[in-house]
Amino acid sequence: MQTAVTKRGQTVIPAPIRKRYHIQEGDYLMWIDDGETIRVIPIARDPIRALRGSGQGEHLVERLLAARQADRRHE
Repeated sequence: MQTAVTKRGQTVIPAPIRKRYHIQEGDYLMWIDDGETIRVIPIARDPIRALRGSGQGEHLVERLLAARQADRRHE
């Protein structure tokens, strides 16, 4: 998809992208420039809710307890 930039530096986010990422009026976007490419990342209105469930299947509690046991052995 291709869009144009206006004199004021504005551009349009294509509708399929807005729908896929649920971008609505008033939402914020993060622009990341790594020197070679530019990435645009939508910022969630409620970041806590957006991250909910993202750690499932990672066995985080077990990993934390194992790390604590290892720390105790090194003391």
